[in-house]
Amino acid sequence: MRISVHGTGEGVQVRMRLEIDRRRWLITWTALGLLTATGVIIGLWAVLLPEAWYRSFPGLGLNWVAADGPFNHHLAGDVGAFFLGFGAMGLAAMYYRDSLVARVTGIGWLVFGIPHLIYHAAHKPADIGAGNFALEVIAAALLPILAAVVVMAAPRQRTQPREPAPMNIRFPGRRNS
Repeated sequence: MRISVHGTGEGVQVRMRLEIDRRRWLITWTALGLLTATGVIIGLWAVLLPEAWYRSFPGLGLNWVAADGPFNHHLAGDVGAFFLGFGAMGLAAMYYRDSLVARVTGIGWLVFGIPHLIYHAAHKPADIGAGNFALEVIAAALLPILAAVVVMAAPRQRTQPREPAPMNIRFPGRRNS
């Protein structure tokens, strides 16, 4: 527990911060936030603009999906829906601040991320250079790495304890005589 005391002019304000698994919560929410952002951004892009997603994913002049086969509207839409689903799970875990939901979301990302990484590591499209391929494999590896971090770092305690309200201690007024 951390205690801080600040002068207020009329007295002092005392705040207590609980340190119960604070680092584990921070690591969990950071990794889950990155996975959630990935799910929502890729999901919306692939669902709303499947052809643009296919031609230009991940952006910045790279085209990892188009180099791996012909466009399939159904497949692109399904990939987008899948990513949106995981994004929604992450949003739910972050909204409810529940480590069990976060851990289950991480397990889902692991189940997807490991075969996804294996596929990309084992299948280098002919149209992609070595540097671009290395970036693709690193990006594919980040999903199961972040997912494993969420699963392992999430505290056993399901919800993060709330900080106690600050206490205000007023000093009696001083009289000048």
